[in-house]
Amino acid sequence: MKVSIFSTCLVDLMTPNVGIAMVQVLERLGCETDFPASQVCCGQPTYNSGYLEDSKRAMKNMMLAFESSDYVVGPSGSCIAMFHEYPKIFKGDPHWELKAIALKEKSYEFTQFIVRVLGITDVGARLEGTATYHRSCYMTRLLGEKETPIQLLEQVQGLQLEPLKNSDNCCGFGGTFSVKMPEISEQMVDEKSGCVVETGADILISADMGCLLNIGGRLSRKGEPVKIMHIAEALNHHNTAVAKEGARHEPANG
Repeated sequence: MKVSIFSTCLVDLMTPNVGIAMVQVLERLGCETDFPASQVCCGQPTYNSGYLEDSKRAMKNMMLAFESSDYVVGPSGSCIAMFHEYPKIFKGDPHWELKAIALKEKSYEFTQFIVRVLGITDVGARLEGTATYHRSCYMTRLLGEKETPIQLLEQVQGLQLEPLKNSDNCCGFGGTFSVKMPEISEQMVDEKSGCVVETGADILISADMGCLLNIGGRLSRKGEPVKIMHIAEALNHHNTAVAKEGARHEPANG
């Protein structure tokens, strides 16, 4: 099965290890991967800021970048959800609407692709420790995917999952929201990080790096020794344990 990797901006520029982990898992599961070099941002930040026409240039580029792909898989429910918005954005456009529909129909978030397309729930990972999982807003509400990350994590040998209180609450990142309304964002991430600490987990796992960078940065500033880990890294893990060493990344705010 041929899979084109959609890296996303945060993974490409800040956490390339997540992209590497995703590729390694997919290739172990029998997929042939490629990376269309012409891909750029999906257009979400400018689109959410109200710059619709300016965003369309990036969106058109993405449709062309993945036009020949069989499947498109990304490590972010948020960015894949943006792809799924393209048909609405280009509705009625005689040239681009069909391309938008085609991209939507073959685009999947990483865990979603493994479970719903490959039909796999156990990828052979082993990770000893206690973890809790944060649901991102875009993946849950817009992409409509709640089940596949948990289905995969439940099969990781040695991993104990603890439920996260108020798991559906936003972490306060929200892309440009955290920049435009930092005071409100700070209160939201304070609440979220507090819920993470209450679980007693060694590891915070999520499927969106924006959330992890935001929550991880706040945990680090508060001196809480919780390691953040993208789900691709967790599913690519084969060692017996992960040290409780604190968040590895800090955002610009939060």
